[in-house]
Amino acid sequence: MGTPEIRRATADDLDDIFSICLLTGASGEDATEFYDDPRLLGNIYAAPYIVLRLGLGFVAVDSEGVVGYVVGTPFTRAFEKECEEDWWPALRVVNPDPGPDHDRADWNARLRSQIHRPPRMLGEILSEFPAHLHINLLPRAQGQGVGKELIGMMLGAFHVAGVRGAHLGVAAANTRAIGFYRRIGFTTLVEGEDSMLLGVQWTGEMEE
Repeated sequence: MGTPEIRRATADDLDDIFSICLLTGASGEDATEFYDDPRLLGNIYAAPYIVLRLGLGFVAVDSEGVVGYVVGTPFTRAFEKECEEDWWPALRVVNPDPGPDHDRADWNARLRSQIHRPPRMLGEILSEFPAHLHINLLPRAQGQGVGKELIGMMLGAFHVAGVRGAHLGVAAANTRAIGFYRRIGFTTLVEGEDSMLLGVQWTGEMEE
């Protein structure tokens, strides 16, 4: 299959990105069985970064196709506003609100509630880590340095945008991903029962 090529993501990659998001959506494992809409997860954590003005994305492509992606934005607060204006309204029409007191064990209700009540990142986090990102790789692309290269591309884009810190969320159960993030320089910002928030900062020129 050769070493995957990294390039900027486009709208033509959306189908692959939706698929990878679902196939890795259960702490890195296949989440297909948990969702009644195969695009529900991607519509929250992937697609808006490809479609909206303030989003960024890169994909890794091997001889069989797209094997991974990283998406994000250098300006989290402004991106939250853009989503509120241009992304969530259409999704709210086709995803009925389960209410704030939905069954927490129901993955569909949890995400649909998030569409109607999207979380806002804490200001104290954004003061030091204003950018954020999401990354997912299919198993065949893991362990080859592809994830590190994708994140490097995204952090480089954040650097060009004038940003010096980024954060990401990860499920506490996804110990493999947490170990990977720590190895490339991320540290714990917030640790919850089910999830963690990690961050990384840089000064001056980005390392090659």
